[in-house]
Amino acid sequence: MPTFKLVISDPLSGRAKQVEVKDREAERLIGARIGDTVDAKLLEGAIQLPSELKLKITGGSGFEGAPMLPHLQGPAKRYLLLSGPPGYRPSEEGGRRRKLVRGNTVSDQTVQINMVLVYPSDWKGEPVIKEEPKKEEQEAAQQ
Repeated sequence: MPTFKLVISDPLSGRAKQVEVKDREAERLIGARIGDTVDAKLLEGAIQLPSELKLKITGGSGFEGAPMLPHLQGPAKRYLLLSGPPGYRPSEEGGRRRKLVRGNTVSDQTVQINMVLVYPSDWKGEPVIKEEPKKEEQEAAQQ
């Protein structure tokens, strides 16, 4: 059974939350591609989100740390000559390097999936992922 770490970003609050999904919820994500949107209902067991929200897959990485590239089709791994992001940031202009990358499809060898919340256009509520107070602030408030 696959296990994924989902990094869900909220564009309204600028915050991200990391959630781990296993078994049934994880199987529902296999075969999805970068750019696909998924209903928030599919992840009910892992995180509580309003039902009208959707999650858009923006990237991810495999167990070896290779990033997923949107223009490489399928779940395959390849060594590609890269000259810029995603997957490589050259230290000097014109630099190129052959790097290991993954395709744009989620597979059982994917470990992390990056997602962003997609709000409906008529959304009037607060951000779903709220800013949590820091530990120092919590300790000061308790004393």
